[in-house]
Amino acid sequence: MTNVRTAAAVLGATSLLAAPLSLVAAPAHADGPEKERSFRVAGADVDFHVEKEDGRFDVDVDVDDAKPGSKWRIVLRHDGKVFHNKVHRADSDGDIDVDKRRADTKGADVFKVTVKKVGGKSKSSTIRMR
Repeated sequence: MTNVRTAAAVLGATSLLAAPLSLVAAPAHADGPEKERSFRVAGADVDFHVEKEDGRFDVDVDVDDAKPGSKWRIVLRHDGKVFHNKVHRADSDGDIDVDKRRADTKGADVFKVTVKKVGGKSKSSTIRMR
C-alpha cells in the first residue's frame, strides 16, 4: 500500500510542478501577429514568414530542397522599398536562410519577397501586416 501512496504523491507533485511551466510556455507569439506564405520555384520550397515582435518585424525567408551550390537572388521589399537584394548560394543541404528585422511604419506594412534562381524562373509573394 505504501508504494501506491508514494506513486500517487510523486504523480501529484509532478503535475503541480508541470502546470506552472505549461502556463509560462503557452504564449509563444504573444507579442503580435504573424503570417506565413509558402510556394515553390525552380524545384525549391520557399517559406516566407513575417512576425511582429517588440514593435519591430522579423522577416524570414527559407529556401529548402534547392540544388546544393545553386545560386538564388532574394529581394525583400518593405512598403515598396528594397531592403535586401543579394545572391545567395545554397548550402550542402540545399538550404538558404535570410533573417532580417524592420521597424514598424505608420499604417499597414506590406512585405514582398521575390526569389529567383540565377538563370532560371522567379516567383513573388506578398504579406500585409496591420
